[in-house]
Amino acid sequence: MKVIPIHTDQREQILDITAPIRNLVAQGAFSSGVLFLFCPHTTAAITINENADPDVKRDILYHLKKAIPQSPDFKHFEDNADAHIKSVLTGFSLVLIVENGKIQLGRWQGIYFCEFDGPKDREVWVKAVPDQGV
Repeated sequence: MKVIPIHTDQREQILDITAPIRNLVAQGAFSSGVLFLFCPHTTAAITINENADPDVKRDILYHLKKAIPQSPDFKHFEDNADAHIKSVLTGFSLVLIVENGKIQLGRWQGIYFCEFDGPKDREVWVKAVPDQGV
């Protein structure tokens, strides 16, 4: 397992982590298989979405915040229940196909780390499983 360290500097933030994931695959000892990504945090998430237009990240954060704002009505005592709900909706794991030493993403896709309770030092765990041959 490899660990990608991530530092966020805002309470809610989406960071493009496509390049570090691609670099891990390029340094790896396999050319095809699957790559598992896991976010070990309950107030953060990972997802795949469009990375051609930076407004997509802004729109996602804006509308998640609007749909699930911080609220004194939440019973969770840490004042971050909204972050827990946003991470449930966004997701904590991804499975990526690796072929010919490259992650297979759609033309406009990028891999994103979503922070909902920062700023914090975070991690994404990465596990590569090479093809066994057929």
